[in-house]
Amino acid sequence: MDWFYIAAGCVGIAQVVLDCWTWVQAFKILGFLAFLRYVILPADCDLTLFLFKHFGKPVESLEGRVVWITGASSGIGKALAIRLAKAKVRVVLSARSVENLNEVKQKCIEAGGLDEKDVFVLPLDMVQYDQRQSAFDKVIEHFGELDILVCNAGRSQRGRWEMIDLDVDRDLFELNVFSLISLSRRVVRYFLEKGKGHVVVTSSTAGKLGAPMSGSYTASKHALQGYFDCLRVEKAGCGLDITMFCPGPVDSNLLKVCFTEEKGKELGQERKGKRMSAERCADLFAISIANKLSEVWVADQPVLTMYYLNQFVPSLMKCALQVLPLKAIMKLRDGRDDATQLTGAEGKKQS
Repeated sequence: MDWFYIAAGCVGIAQVVLDCWTWVQAFKILGFLAFLRYVILPADCDLTLFLFKHFGKPVESLEGRVVWITGASSGIGKALAIRLAKAKVRVVLSARSVENLNEVKQKCIEAGGLDEKDVFVLPLDMVQYDQRQSAFDKVIEHFGELDILVCNAGRSQRGRWEMIDLDVDRDLFELNVFSLISLSRRVVRYFLEKGKGHVVVTSSTAGKLGAPMSGSYTASKHALQGYFDCLRVEKAGCGLDITMFCPGPVDSNLLKVCFTEEKGKELGQERKGKRMSAERCADLFAISIANKLSEVWVADQPVLTMYYLNQFVPSLMKCALQVLPLKAIMKLRDGRDDATQLTGAEGKKQS
């Protein structure tokens, strides 16, 4: 039986039999419990996105727009491309794997009933900076315009802070930060000349909180927040919209290919346990794009509550994270606590 009904029954019994409070107080308690049960606990996005999901523009309002998605071959990028295609958005798919991109293209065509020409596969290695201009030119040549850039390419990381090779920091920043900034600067110049445009960036919970065992990754997402928050303020009134999309744990192959402590080494593990589906994440992502929201948080509980605590009572949240066992935090992120070997202070914290 649902806990809410049990709690409501207990409140009723306490009022009728024990006369613990007035009926007004009883209804207030029931109202609070109902709000907790049907609004707070099921929530998987911040309040602003929740309201726009129900009362804002639908994803279908983007029909006919041209959206360029990097990192479109898997995970959130793939799911977002399919969701936008379903709304008859014209999409440019970029990543390194041509084979995977062609598979995504076919799914986009099937989902939205689009023509072949409405889904443009554009292979792109994000860290090959000499490809930027030619890639942009191909997009404009194919569609004649570009409306939205989604900077979704990137990789995560698992590794002990003090053991991370400096080359890993460099490589991760090259992919997660500098490659996105380089492409965005080219596209932003085009948007400013055009008088309108929308840059969308996939950040992370790690862009708002300190994610343990992911020092370089956390720093890269904080860097993106800083870069694009600056751009938003600097170009206010120029027709340029910026959306920072901050997802929590999502079902993907993230752990397989994520960086570690050592240069050139991938973790090669699978996430376990229940995660928000990539499709649900993409649906919320698309809504945030359609409504041009500045920053959105998407995560299941209790991660969503952690966002709010960190925003409004940061000292309390940081103290709580120091008290929580590290294995519990890693379990919450990855569904497993063995993604990284724990030694020294980390190992002692578990005992």
